[in-house]
Amino acid sequence: MTVTLITGANKGIGFETARQLGDLGHVVYLGARDAGLGAKAAATLGARFVQLDVTDDASVRDALATIESAEGRLDVLVHNAGVLGEGIVDGPKALRVFDTNAVGIVRVTEAALPLLRKSSNPTVVTVSSSMGSFWAVTNPDRPEFAMPLALYAASKAAATMLTLQYAKSQPGIKFNALEPGTTATDMTSAFGIGRPAEESAKVVVRLATLGPDGPTGTLQDELGELSW
Repeated sequence: MTVTLITGANKGIGFETARQLGDLGHVVYLGARDAGLGAKAAATLGARFVQLDVTDDASVRDALATIESAEGRLDVLVHNAGVLGEGIVDGPKALRVFDTNAVGIVRVTEAALPLLRKSSNPTVVTVSSSMGSFWAVTNPDRPEFAMPLALYAASKAAATMLTLQYAKSQPGIKFNALEPGTTATDMTSAFGIGRPAEESAKVVVRLATLGPDGPTGTLQDELGELSW
């Protein structure tokens, strides 16, 4: 059995990723900040719930300790938790967005590394964004060029860079970031755009199920590697 942890998985892309990986036979630990919503989502999917707030060190440690006690290892980690940070830009909002979208990756990865090292095919997937790609946001032909999401874009650039740096420092573990495609979720509801979450989850699942010889240190979308 492949043991998988997905953060921010009680709804949206995370929930659909949990569903699809569960259908593939993974033992899925559905991480969510809200215990009530997370437990309900896990029960719906037949997954296992762990309370996990990526902005809280104790919560992250406890979640990984639960998985260690039950499974002894972790094969796949999906960094899915994130916030948009739209609207007025100020210091407190910037701290919250970066704490969730970037620092949270560090918290969870560092706590998970000992368990990932016990896997025969350890894989980490970061749900990033092409909004964090300098190539995309400076290209007038790309939709990212006109999106007014400074904090989200900057924090996703950091998320992708963290993924690359972990790939370099942890050569025995695959680390890849992805652009899942514009998706209709709670985060994008104000824009009225996006495809169903189950379609974007397929991109996550592809990178979460790479074989031992799969790529590492990349930013990808459903068509392949992206410039960034």
